[in-house]
Amino acid sequence: MDLASEKARLLQRDAEWAAAAYEGRDLERVLSYWTDDAVVFVPGLPPVAGKEALRQYVQGSMQIPGFRISWTSTAVTLSPDGNLAYMFSQNAVTMNGPDGTPATTEGRGVTIWRRESDGEWRCAVDIWNSQV
Repeated sequence: MDLASEKARLLQRDAEWAAAAYEGRDLERVLSYWTDDAVVFVPGLPPVAGKEALRQYVQGSMQIPGFRISWTSTAVTLSPDGNLAYMFSQNAVTMNGPDGTPATTEGRGVTIWRRESDGEWRCAVDIWNSQV
């Protein structure tokens, strides 16, 4: 396995996911980047576990006025067998405040990715917090 090309492939896949999430139009496309058993740790909320819970969470987020999420990941680290990886990211979440003015919260995150049986990388664990 060529580790450098796998790291580049994973960064590209994550960038495609970030673009789909930022566009906020295609729910199924956004969901396709998570494993079926994925767990997302959203700041201030209980863990969101599994595709159905993630579907509800993402759908709800897309309905928040002014909602946008963006992130950029770096520093991919692969497991020795090449089937797990983690990345660090910087993110920004924007939504309209009570007066309708957009407010952005910047944060940092960690994602853990797993190579699935179809050979595709999908995110299994996603956690972030506000950067204060």
